[in-house]
Amino acid sequence: MIWRFLRLSALLLLLAVPALAQDTQSPGYKAFDTEATQVESAVAEGKVLDSKLSEMRAEMVKWRSTFTNAQDVNADQIATVKSQIAALGPTPAEGASEDPAIAKRRDELNASLTKLQAPVLSATEAASRADSIIRSIDKLTRERQADKLLRLSPSVLNPANWPAAVTLFRWMSSWIYDETRWRFTQPVNFDSLRDNAPLIAVLVVLSIVLLLKGGRWMARLTEWLLNKTAMRGHSLISGLVSLGMVVLPVLGATMLVTAVDSTSLFGPILTQLYHLLPIILAIVMMAWWLGGRVFPSRDGVESALSFNDEGRAEGRFQALMLGIALGLHVLVIRWIAPRAENYLGGAGDIGSDKAQVVAERADAAMSMLYVPLEIFAALVMFRLAQLVRRQVRARKIQSDDDAFARKLLQGLANVMLVVAVVAPLLGVIGYVSAAEALIWPMTLTLGVLATLAVAQAFVGDLYVIVSRSEEARRDSLVPVLVGFGLILASVPVLALVWGARVSDLVELWTSFRAGVSVGGVRISPTVFLMFATVFVAGYAMTRALQGALRASLLPKTKIDKGGQSAIISGVGYIGIFLAAVIAISSAGIDLSSLAIVAGALSVGVGFGLQTIVQNFVSGIILLIERPISEGDWIEVGTQQGIVKAITVRSTRIETFDRSEVIVPNADLISGQVTNWTRANVTGRLIVPVGVAYGTDTRKVEKILIEVAENQPLIMMNPEPYVLFVAFGASSLDFEVRAILSDVNFKLRVMSEMNHEINARFAEAGIEVPFPQSDLWLRNPEVLRDVGRGEPSAQTPDKPDAQSEPAAPAEAITRTDLGRPAPGEGIEDIDVDGDGDGGAR
Repeated sequence: MIWRFLRLSALLLLLAVPALAQDTQSPGYKAFDTEATQVESAVAEGKVLDSKLSEMRAEMVKWRSTFTNAQDVNADQIATVKSQIAALGPTPAEGASEDPAIAKRRDELNASLTKLQAPVLSATEAASRADSIIRSIDKLTRERQADKLLRLSPSVLNPANWPAAVTLFRWMSSWIYDETRWRFTQPVNFDSLRDNAPLIAVLVVLSIVLLLKGGRWMARLTEWLLNKTAMRGHSLISGLVSLGMVVLPVLGATMLVTAVDSTSLFGPILTQLYHLLPIILAIVMMAWWLGGRVFPSRDGVESALSFNDEGRAEGRFQALMLGIALGLHVLVIRWIAPRAENYLGGAGDIGSDKAQVVAERADAAMSMLYVPLEIFAALVMFRLAQLVRRQVRARKIQSDDDAFARKLLQGLANVMLVVAVVAPLLGVIGYVSAAEALIWPMTLTLGVLATLAVAQAFVGDLYVIVSRSEEARRDSLVPVLVGFGLILASVPVLALVWGARVSDLVELWTSFRAGVSVGGVRISPTVFLMFATVFVAGYAMTRALQGALRASLLPKTKIDKGGQSAIISGVGYIGIFLAAVIAISSAGIDLSSLAIVAGALSVGVGFGLQTIVQNFVSGIILLIERPISEGDWIEVGTQQGIVKAITVRSTRIETFDRSEVIVPNADLISGQVTNWTRANVTGRLIVPVGVAYGTDTRKVEKILIEVAENQPLIMMNPEPYVLFVAFGASSLDFEVRAILSDVNFKLRVMSEMNHEINARFAEAGIEVPFPQSDLWLRNPEVLRDVGRGEPSAQTPDKPDAQSEPAAPAEAITRTDLGRPAPGEGIEDIDVDGDGDGGAR
């Protein structure tokens, strides 16, 4: 009995474990449904505060992440069941029968698949609902931001609104006075001051030293580095050291705040005020430092934006003023604005009409503070924009990069002018929030852009140190790529500056990580990163294998150089192809859905790339058949030279005048190619020789044979021989034919043989003729008359006759020369004295 009870208990426990595990792994759909319903109701009413709305959104984001992760549950089991169903074959068509065992098994697998997919579908539905709620909250938030920007506040031009600011400051002053007086009346605070007196004294002394002397010390150190140091990258080192002019004073202010905190003599309001002082000082000092980098005070120091020396002092001053304006703005929104809200909150117990009056007075008081600061910042920005425009006009354009930078700076200056004019006008009219949304983001944008310019200059200086090349700083690719990365990194910062929320950027990043769907294939950064990692690894392994084959294995075989190159190239193509296939599979990219699109594109791509494909296939054929190899001497059409490389598209040939010719592989396959050194390097040499008529031909033959046999590169088997080939127009033509052991020296051997033949012919008195021709004169009597100084028979001997003197013999042109026509009876002149009346 007891044994049965134990077995039953164990069975119930085993049955309860899966249910317990399933309940533990449940994402909490009931709790989410309750909370989602409440949030949907609150968003629909639209009366919830912004802070509460942000909390609701954060909770929905957590739920969405939970459900998104839950969508991957049972992924392995689902994939296994799907593969099992696919192994059963396709589902029979309607009306067709199937084996009962297979049908039963198919039904079981389908039921199991449905059960496994149920949690995935629930998680997908819940994630979609959470995403919809998040979008609704974002929409409501954007509507409220738009309403805030378009809200009309009391105008500063109305004198009736001025007393409100006085009242606010009077209320804050009385609050600070009462709080501080109460603090000084408590003995416990003086006890704390006495106990912390040594620490307070040390902190105060250090803070005063750093505030008064720290900036000067770092400035002197920077000046010394620029004057005394001639090492490479000294501008980078001096620039980094100059940051101490910001760090040390801010550190001194922080020490002073710590000392004041240790006294315990000041209340919360003043405590919040002096806690803001290091932040405000850091803003002002950073603006001053950036102004010094963009408009350096030292002559000859390159500006971060390549500005000239004119107006640099004004640029530094305007940058400092802009930093002061931004620091005062931080003081107003971080210290005075919360006090005004407290002042407004004190009206909560009074009637609604009076509360409305108090709210309007508080709004008017804040407008009296916001608008003057906006006008001050706008004036500074206007002057700075004018200075930038003058600097841009005076900038010399030496390249396309300079022209592009000039356009960017010109556009930035124009935007600054527009903001500097529009923002104060909006503030004066009463659209204070809109003016705030223009002037201060533009100020912060200038700070971000100046920081980018300084960082880019630092990257260039760092590259000079690393590359040890002062000239390569601007024209190198690495600094440009790093600068591009800095620009991409600044985009989220600029988005936050111009009103974007952190939640918006997180949402954008979430959508980016989810990827986009292209033809049924989802491409995401994770998928791309996996693909790139696997492909790069496969590519590196392929190159390593090629290097091992080239350096270690193939040189030890009897395969010739061309075969080795073909094997190495083939391994490279196969390795890259396999790396791509494995990378696609590892990334989980299913290309089956893109098959139709790829088939449609292949037709158009085939027509457009048919020449490239033809050359590619020809390159593969060249590597397999190897009719030519690297190092061969080939002749293609009118070009001949040594094959230097065979790629998949073309073959590179180096001609004998050291120029390179790129021959498409298709021409090598379809055209006629002469390979002088494919089988071996032996080849025939033919040297043509001509001698004068009347020369002993046997003697000539003997001399030519001897000259050929004296050449060391001419083979004796088969032996060289001489042919008497023709009776030429001016010579007896011979040819020396011989086989060279290395045809690569063909021209050199021919030259040596020509030298030797000339020398041997000179010794034997054999004349090497040159082309000769017969010369005939049509009017020889003209030459005789001119020679005797008498007028010709065709010219009348009359002093008044309008006739020209006969041309001298050397003035006869080629049109007067030629053979006489039959029967003309022209007298010949025996020019050469051989009695034949002509000249040979």
